[in-house]
Amino acid sequence: MSDQLWSAARVADVLLRAEDTATPQTSILAEWDGLDLGTAYAAQDIALRMRLARGERLTGVKLGVTSKAKQRQVGVDSPSTAWLTDRMILPIGEPVPREKMIHARAEPEIAFVMGRRLEGPGVSAATALAAVEHVVGAIEIIDSRFSGYQFSMMDAVADNNSSGRYVTGPVGRAPEDLDLALEACLLEVDGEVVDSATGAAVHGHPAEALAFAANTLAERGLAIEAGWVVLTGGMTDAVPVQPAARIAAHFTTLGTVTVAGG
Repeated sequence: MSDQLWSAARVADVLLRAEDTATPQTSILAEWDGLDLGTAYAAQDIALRMRLARGERLTGVKLGVTSKAKQRQVGVDSPSTAWLTDRMILPIGEPVPREKMIHARAEPEIAFVMGRRLEGPGVSAATALAAVEHVVGAIEIIDSRFSGYQFSMMDAVADNNSSGRYVTGPVGRAPEDLDLALEACLLEVDGEVVDSATGAAVHGHPAEALAFAANTLAERGLAIEAGWVVLTGGMTDAVPVQPAARIAAHFTTLGTVTVAGG
């Protein structure tokens, strides 16, 4: 496809169609060098408007590449933000709908449920945490629309940070009752622990990730609203969701969250 046919709207349409049909897409940046970060976020926002127009409801924000290791892998020095809608919610106990996804992978996260609106700029970790109603454990099922999971940072942002599904755990704790930097998680697949991390892996502290999201959204005239869920980013590497696999995230104080591959 020639450069003349690409635009933020075209990127949004291509990637949303790839998601809806579970059809892999080659890297857009490889075809169109006009896909800079600003255009990628514009495509993401256009896709959100398309989601809302077809009846989806905005439920929150998700962060990507919040760990230093992942940032080194993709050659960036800061996280990225994306959107959550109610279509992405995976009810507790329901299997991951693998047949509707391209290559589902699971990662454990610390999630915030917001008690009040949080608007940048100038939001600190302490200010961000004060806006949180409670904290829960979560598993996000990410699903890049790009073939072989090969993509640039701009591709990923345009693709809504590889959004797929997310499930939040049943244990909610007030943020002041937790040491979020030390909140640990063991990631288990079919009874075997495959990875572990603490909240410090998430941008140094999950509240720092939340503050980053608020300040970054403010650059686009946006804010984090009361009642929203904020997924702060993967604590460990993501693991493939195989058929009938049981994946569990065991948190120190936030209980256990499990998903099964459909």
